[in-house]
Amino acid sequence: MGTQIMEANHNDGFDLAVADHISAMLAYWDKNLVCRFANTAYLDWFGKSSEQLVNKMTLMDLLGPELFAKNHPYIMRALAGSPQTFERDIPMPDGSIRPSIANYFPDIDSKGEVKGFYVHVADVTAMKILDKELQRSNQIIREQNNRLLNFANIVSHNLNTYAFNLATLLDFIDEAKTEEEKNELMGYLRAVSKNFSSTIKNLNEVADAHNQDKLKYEWLNLYDYVEKTAGMLCKQVKDTNALILNRIDTTLMLWANPAYLDSIILNFLTNALKYRHPDRLPLIELTTAVEGRELVFRIRDNGLGIDLKRHGKDIFGMYKTFHGNQDAKGIGLFITKFQTEAMGGRICVESEVNKGSTFSVYFLLKSVQLPS
Repeated sequence: MGTQIMEANHNDGFDLAVADHISAMLAYWDKNLVCRFANTAYLDWFGKSSEQLVNKMTLMDLLGPELFAKNHPYIMRALAGSPQTFERDIPMPDGSIRPSIANYFPDIDSKGEVKGFYVHVADVTAMKILDKELQRSNQIIREQNNRLLNFANIVSHNLNTYAFNLATLLDFIDEAKTEEEKNELMGYLRAVSKNFSSTIKNLNEVADAHNQDKLKYEWLNLYDYVEKTAGMLCKQVKDTNALILNRIDTTLMLWANPAYLDSIILNFLTNALKYRHPDRLPLIELTTAVEGRELVFRIRDNGLGIDLKRHGKDIFGMYKTFHGNQDAKGIGLFITKFQTEAMGGRICVESEVNKGSTFSVYFLLKSVQLPS
């Protein structure tokens, strides 16, 4: 048996046969910090025999100067009569580290004098592993929820826009007075229908990517994507007399996910039209520039603007709205930021009330094919 008792009173509360067959580590240290008892689990933990430890080693000898210094405040409080509980990562003889929860229970005699303290140490390695697994599972759940919200927003935002435009164009066709006007509207209808089919394909790919936890990327012409989205909003553009200036080079290519890039551009353009200034015609300008190791895609409007001093910290938050629109859901900018960061980019905003806003989307140059 791996236990020795120096004095009988130090064995109070311990059944040696039981103590040597439980997984918890048990020991007794007297007021001079000399070990007087250690069960098998305690000896095995520190890689010592009872002959090496009991009645011979001090607590500093066992723990070493660094760990002893960390435990010293708890030791002194235990010797002052106060029970102690704390967590500690303990270095093992083989070089590994084991997390533990230690308890020091003062041994107080009938006169109130502290004779030493009992030690109970529990190896919580398994508990820590389970905790990490739980945190990892929670992170996976959060990511899945974000992807689900992201996908639902793309579907809602994009398909509602298409449905509105298709219905509006059909009404216009019914009301067309000349064959020439009807043919022009049919051209718009075919373009919207083609883009709609492309969007459905991209959404299916995003759904598949979410199931596989991997997005599909391809080289996309940024100018063409802006043109496609602007064309999809032809009704809103016409109704508001908006001017959309696409100043992006026609050969610039971006390594991106099609559905995400669609959604990002659509969110910016629809927001610029929705939050236009009532006293002037909407002007939306889209440009790109190289800054350091990044390509900056800027969307500038002359709309209502946002009070960044008041709302700056919330501008990309979920369910945050800034202009009092009853139909505003406060999800668009949150999703846009999420999608941008998912593709390795970042997003910033400059805005002034009654002047307009500029959103800057940054992509690493390795994700860009610049014009030659």
